[in-house]
Amino acid sequence: MFWSGELIARNAPVRRRVTQERPPLYERAIAAYLGLAIGDALGATVEFMTPAEIRLQYGVHDEIRGGGWLRLKPGQVTDDTTMSLALGESILTAGAVDALAAAEAFDAWMRGKPVDIGNTVRRNLVTFRKSRHPEAPPSEHDAGNGAAMRVLPVALACYGRSPEQVIAASRAQAHVTHHNAVSDAACETLVFMVQDFLAGRDALSVERERAARLVADFPCYAWDRKHAENPSGYVVDTVQAVFQSLFATECFEDCLIDIVNRGGDADTTGAIAGMLAGARYGLEAIPRRWLRNLDELTRVRCEKQAEALLRLAETPV
Repeated sequence: MFWSGELIARNAPVRRRVTQERPPLYERAIAAYLGLAIGDALGATVEFMTPAEIRLQYGVHDEIRGGGWLRLKPGQVTDDTTMSLALGESILTAGAVDALAAAEAFDAWMRGKPVDIGNTVRRNLVTFRKSRHPEAPPSEHDAGNGAAMRVLPVALACYGRSPEQVIAASRAQAHVTHHNAVSDAACETLVFMVQDFLAGRDALSVERERAARLVADFPCYAWDRKHAENPSGYVVDTVQAVFQSLFATECFEDCLIDIVNRGGDADTTGAIAGMLAGARYGLEAIPRRWLRNLDELTRVRCEKQAEALLRLAETPV
């Protein structure tokens, strides 16, 4: 991708010049993947901070600057993005969402000593190494957000498939580390929401159909318009905060700034919100300064994988 060289305002949306125009579906898919990575990199700086601490140190945190408790380089991402990319590669290699392929990809990822890894992910991958069974046992304690943060490759690879196929694929990847009904519900809702936005559906209809259905089936997900701060790694807290930011803002930048300045598990809330906002608003809506500051290799991998997964989705079953 080649970016135009004209001088633009700091907060202006991306202006691009490409050698070949992509279909709108592909543009939105790429925006979703870049949104995931940008939200991850932006939120990692303030992960585990409170909103008061963020205000004291940054005023409003709105730049990709690295640092944080992980002492990241500017633009570096965490497990939210790297696990997604690992899952995506496993899907492309296997030609479908496959539980064993996903488990092996996650195990290889963990052996590579990632910058961060969740306790539930680590525990169940260690168990997989011993059993070679790619499905963790059901557990009411495994309702963290570790499976929900990496659903994007499933949404892309299963675009246009039946709801039953989408749900089966979502659970195949999720159950490698998180075999929990509350987590499953979040993962499936997020996958369908991404696909809805890729198809150009408006936010109000997505909220009424997908988010409202999640709350009807699992009342614990009910949220209001109040500004919930310091969301934890519990998947319910994560999704409630993401929905508040996504449906209360009107552009990509405002959504991500709102969610990461809540603190808490900000890399994951930022990644999930970025994924949804990217699919909703498209590539043109992503601020150029954030794209410029994102790790270059990560940016290229996200772009290429988004396109490859959609091409796989277009392959007849």
